Amino acid sequence: MISFMRVDDRIIHGQIITRWSKEYPCDGIIAVNDKAATTPVLAQSFKASTDKKVFVWTKEHFKEVQDKVLNSPKRYFLITKNPVDMKEILVDMGFVPSDVKRLIIGPCNDRPGATKLGQNQSITQEEADAIEAITKKGYDVEFALLKETSIGEWPKFRSKFGY
Repeated sequence: MISFMRVDDRIIHGQIITRWSKEYPCDGIIAVNDKAATTPVLAQSFKASTDKKVFVWTKEHFKEVQDKVLNSPKRYFLITKNPVDMKEILVDMGFVPSDVKRLIIGPCNDRPGATKLGQNQSITQEEADAIEAITKKGYDVEFALLKETSIGEWPKFRSKFGY
């Protein structure tokens, strides 16, 4: 089962392990990112960052095992590097993660073409389109590096992207 969902451009790092796993109990972490899953040194670094079980999968592999994930009694975090990948999972693949209806958007670096929403939280129009699709599917999307530093939910920002 999935106990927590997050988009984080660093994928797995200290905040995930030390802070979010205290807020939302988990037995392991599922990181879905094609590049990380096909780059052994990246996948190994994520696995070495915690004593929890870590899976680093491509989107295609996740699609193949999504029912197994849903039916597992173990609680997993589902993390993608960007909102577009999360949209592919939640909207395009139709993955419904148990009772979890909240997606937390963490760090998204400033970059050309991105609109700054808050400290280290900037998204592109393509990412905004993905977030809009995720919310239309029934999920609440919140922007928070840490739980106590939330800058708000998607409705606060969506007008910046033409919605």
